[in-house]
Amino acid sequence: MTKSITKPFIHEDFLLRNDAAKVLYHDYAKNMPIYDYHCHISPKEIAENKAFTNLSEIWLHGDHYKWRAMRTLGIDEKYITGDSDDREKFQQWAKAVPHTIGNPLYHWTHLELKRYFGVDVLLNEYTADDIWVHCNTLLQSGELTTQKIIEKFQVNAICTTDDPVDTLEHHQSILQNDAVQTKVLPAFRPDKAVEIGRPEFNQYIAKLAEAADIEIETYEDLLAAIENRANYFHENGCRISDHGIETVPFEECTFEEASKIFQKVKTGESISKSEEMKYKTFTMLFLGRLYHSLGWAMQLHIGAIRNNNQRMFATLGADTGFDSIHDLEVARPLNGFLNALDKENELPKTILYNLNPNDNYVLATAIGNFQSSGINGKMQFGSGWWYNDQKEGMRRQMTDLANIGLLSSFVGMLTDSRSFLSYPRHEYFRRVLCDLVGEWVENGEAPRDYQLLGTMIENICYHNANQYFQIK
Repeated sequence: MTKSITKPFIHEDFLLRNDAAKVLYHDYAKNMPIYDYHCHISPKEIAENKAFTNLSEIWLHGDHYKWRAMRTLGIDEKYITGDSDDREKFQQWAKAVPHTIGNPLYHWTHLELKRYFGVDVLLNEYTADDIWVHCNTLLQSGELTTQKIIEKFQVNAICTTDDPVDTLEHHQSILQNDAVQTKVLPAFRPDKAVEIGRPEFNQYIAKLAEAADIEIETYEDLLAAIENRANYFHENGCRISDHGIETVPFEECTFEEASKIFQKVKTGESISKSEEMKYKTFTMLFLGRLYHSLGWAMQLHIGAIRNNNQRMFATLGADTGFDSIHDLEVARPLNGFLNALDKENELPKTILYNLNPNDNYVLATAIGNFQSSGINGKMQFGSGWWYNDQKEGMRRQMTDLANIGLLSSFVGMLTDSRSFLSYPRHEYFRRVLCDLVGEWVENGEAPRDYQLLGTMIENICYHNANQYFQIK
């Protein structure tokens, strides 16, 4: 691949704007291993050590960040999710890239090309052909299979996102493969058992009954089936749960009320919004107590409004780039929910993520209400999520956390990605972190004590997560 004659765009001090930042990144952050405690990559592809045939397959398939940018430019949908061939899709993406300056996609694109393929030239419609050939040659060489990518980026732990009905057969296969040194463990995501208002709820309950080998006729049966699957996940190494919710449900509800609501839906009756929230509240509280009993951490991703374009949802389905930020009430139900678990000392370790950046201080102050003696940072304000996992969003999240709580106890970055090309996001985060702390040093707001600050940086990059999740 032809190298750029001038200084490459992605260079050793990329995003590091002062001397302190450069010391903190190069001496402390750069070589730390990765602890990817939340992602959406396929355990099947890891187990099979998948080799990708071309750059579009590993880079464009399933990436709704890129899809949204291409749609904004008016690119025909056939080149995004349609039936055009992979080379045509890549060519269209290459044409789009120069127009993404200012969007994190521009940084991520060139960081990934550099770290995986050694490409220093900028991607555009004129360089696309050479980059396509060069990257595909490397992909087909066997040096960038899923397992080799994980090894290359020093990924010590991966927690995928898995439905309670999943067999976990691929995680078991990975565990038995001595060639894979990385811990690849499931994370429990029971959203479909909580979302009683969705039309597919009863069909899902039938799948859950089959997976748990429990006939689900009552709400008590449902809770037993969920617990059965959680125990199965625990036996297979799971130590983390995950929930994607519009807002935290918190409406007073008894077991009897939840049971009646469940029976109404099971028999085909409709329920009110209030009844839906009551059922969700009781079920989520049950899950929180279950996680506490298992010693798990609970992740709550709050604030997405999904599938807003019904025409495109009918055509393409979910997770195709038509979700956005919600603005529902957060503070009252969130604190009520956490308090309901805490008052009986059944609140698990919890990581809160908000999609709406206006809620940063809401989450940062809420976690301070429920910290616990003996646990460093039991309650976490999670890394900038989704629309916030860019430079300014990351800086804002870390600054707000530092202002309200303790940045030093933060468990750091995660990919939250479906792509095996996303590990440089950890590098991106680390550069942003070091630039932020370096700025404090240069402004006289933090001491130029590199041992003190370097230890904090290393903890945020890796050690805090390693200690927090207790995955051996």
